[in-house]
Amino acid sequence: MGDLAKIFKAYDVRGVVPDELDEPTAEAVGAAFVEVTGARSVVVAHDMRESSGPLSAAFVRGARSRGADVVHAGLGSTDLLYYASGSLGLPGVMFTASHNPARYNGMKMCRAGAVPIGGDSGLTEIRDRAAELLGGGLSAAESPGSTAEPAGSLIGKDLLQGYADHLRKLVDLSSVRPLKVVADAGNGMGGHTVPAVFEGLPIELIPLYFELDGSFPNHEANPLEPANLRDLQRAVRETGADLGLAFDGDADRCWVIDERGESVSPSAVTALVAVRELGKYPGATIIHNLITSAGVPEIVREHGGEPVRTRVGHSFIKAEMARTGAVFGGEHSAHYYFRDFWFADSGMLAAMHVLAALGEQDRPLSELIGAYARYHASGEINSTVADQEAALQSVRGAFGSRGTVDELDGLTVTGADWWFNLRASNTEPLLRLNAEAADESKMTAIRDEVLAMVRGVSV
Repeated sequence: MGDLAKIFKAYDVRGVVPDELDEPTAEAVGAAFVEVTGARSVVVAHDMRESSGPLSAAFVRGARSRGADVVHAGLGSTDLLYYASGSLGLPGVMFTASHNPARYNGMKMCRAGAVPIGGDSGLTEIRDRAAELLGGGLSAAESPGSTAEPAGSLIGKDLLQGYADHLRKLVDLSSVRPLKVVADAGNGMGGHTVPAVFEGLPIELIPLYFELDGSFPNHEANPLEPANLRDLQRAVRETGADLGLAFDGDADRCWVIDERGESVSPSAVTALVAVRELGKYPGATIIHNLITSAGVPEIVREHGGEPVRTRVGHSFIKAEMARTGAVFGGEHSAHYYFRDFWFADSGMLAAMHVLAALGEQDRPLSELIGAYARYHASGEINSTVADQEAALQSVRGAFGSRGTVDELDGLTVTGADWWFNLRASNTEPLLRLNAEAADESKMTAIRDEVLAMVRGVSV
């Protein structure tokens, strides 16, 4: 139980292979998944990591041992798994560790219709039941590794073309002007999905690191780290491309680079996609988390939409989208959620919206996106802090009289032309700072003042 508690996180399963996550564990989780959810059929996919195929096969054995039929989609991105769950009406499991290093793997689980399974919606029960199965005291037929004939069937199903066709129905790129696009898959699943989605479109695709390789030989598949974008930025400039796209390991996130090789803020992408979705659904609700730019709710309101602010984290975004019927949601981390995609996130779908917006007019991306990037932001800055609460209270005392304070998620203080949010990590002794202001000098001053206070109590 102690070992499983370490790898079962708030929203998924993640651990080092084989020390923390091995095939008997995956098999036990497969059996527990079926028992807890009552699933009669399950769809499974996996990424390109060396351990993903064996782990997913072990999960399948466990699920089938409990009588569930399994549709195995094989290689896929996480949003392909969500497509499978939504289109087939089945609960699903994706084997991936997203952007984590090669030695990691994990599972993302959902109920039918891509409804996420988290700690408060079944994941804890799955963990506990898997621990019982691994702990013994069960009949040989019940235990992981049983040689009993599985009761459930196994069907292999290639869903890549269906996934690509579905996305192209949601965003029509067939009539955009010709575009040159550099895509950096980071040796992750974008190398599998991007060619299928872009096939036949007026796009000259320049692939970067499309070879599927879970050892990530070129750079980590994590576009949030600026160092991992350098090859893409250079390639965009050298080839004269219209834009660049960087995908993470399981290709559910996408980072955008403009024609100058400069990063485009996910907040600006959120605002751009929100405006496009409001064009289809006038007056609709748009979700944004509390550390996206202040420009996002402003732009949503200007285009007749209703912005709703949430805590950071996909479970909060998805819950609010379901509650409000929101058509779209965006996060600073380059996760983008769509009602038309079963409220699930898809970096590919967000990228297609950017391509459509760019290709429907003649300006370069830097000019187009300028209308959606109104403020200067610090980006997320982490500080190691021994006593997080003491640091938060110290900053609250210093800034409480200088602006409006709210504590929806950590501490947010909003002044006349600036704001910052300081919040604690759920898993590490870190405080995360995001600051924004109308001009760069103001943002820098606020950022540095908060960091000086926070790091005054740092270890």
